[in-house]
Amino acid sequence: MSAVLKAEPVEIRPMRDADLAAVLDIEREAYTFPWSEGIFRDCLRAGYCCWVVEHQGQLRAYGIMQVGVGESHILNLCVRASERGQGLGRALLNHLLVVAKDHRADTALLEVRPTNRAALGLYEAMGFNEVGVRRGYYPGRDGREDALILATCLGGGPVTKKTPLENERGATRDMSRNEFG
Repeated sequence: MSAVLKAEPVEIRPMRDADLAAVLDIEREAYTFPWSEGIFRDCLRAGYCCWVVEHQGQLRAYGIMQVGVGESHILNLCVRASERGQGLGRALLNHLLVVAKDHRADTALLEVRPTNRAALGLYEAMGFNEVGVRRGYYPGRDGREDALILATCLGGGPVTKKTPLENERGATRDMSRNEFG
C-alpha cells in the first residue's frame, strides 16, 4: 500500500491590515530600499487591489495593483525568498491580471529593474513586452537604476513599442519578440 501526499493548496486572498507585519517582513527581506508600512497602509486605504498568497497559515507573497481608466499598474509583486521558484509569483501575477480584466482594464503595466532577470523571465513568459525606460527610477547602492517599463494587452494582441530600444550590448531590440537581454 502506498500513500500519496497532496500538497495543500495556496490561497490568494485580499490583503488586510493584520497582514502588514508579514508583508513588511517579505518586503524588507527582498529589497535594499523597501516600501514603508505607511506606503502599504496608503495602498489599502486608497482601495488599490492588494492581495496576498497564504500557505499553511503563512504569507508567502503579496501583490499590489492600481486600476483605472482602462489600465492597470502593478506596483509591487514580491515572493518570500525561500518560496521562489515554486510558481507563487506566476500564480499571483495571473490572479492580478484576472482582477485587472474584471475591472475592465485593457492593458497592464509594471516597472522592473533590468538586473532582475528572474522577474524579467516571468514577465516575458506571461506576455509582457518592453515599452519604455524610466531613467533613474530606482534607488541603488551606487546611485540610481533605470526601470524597464513592461506592458501586456489584456484584451487581445500584444503591446509593442513603436521604436526599438538599445539593450545593454548596444544592439537594437525587437519589442514584438519578447527578447530580454
